[in-house]
Amino acid sequence: MDGFTPVGALLGGVMIGASASLLLLLNGRIAGISGILGGLLAPLSRETGWRAAFVAGLVLAPPAYTGLGGSVPPVTVGASFPLLILAGLLVGFGARLGAGCTSGHGVCGIGRGSPRSLAATGTFMAVAILTVLVVHHLVGA
Repeated sequence: MDGFTPVGALLGGVMIGASASLLLLLNGRIAGISGILGGLLAPLSRETGWRAAFVAGLVLAPPAYTGLGGSVPPVTVGASFPLLILAGLLVGFGARLGAGCTSGHGVCGIGRGSPRSLAATGTFMAVAILTVLVVHHLVGA
């Protein structure tokens, strides 16, 4: 929590909520990253454009922010590349198994009062807490 700023966190949360709400209101779609990316990788209809724009925005926003003079804290990853690949595959499998990811269930589903999303988000949080307990405190990695 180094460098935590409540105003920045609040502003970021408002922006995420507003963008998810606008996507739902204007496009009738949930802002779940796994579903958006999955639909982009296996295009079925004319929805490729907005999906590509959404993913491009996710990828290009940090460099654009720093290009405009914003500062981004350095990111360090203490895990090996094979472990990151395994973790990514497990997250992807879990997103498919749970019929959505943390953004779809946690941001959009809870906001809509979905019981399935409440259960899914509770499960995500419990597994995350358990993973940190095991990896950092029991295994010592």
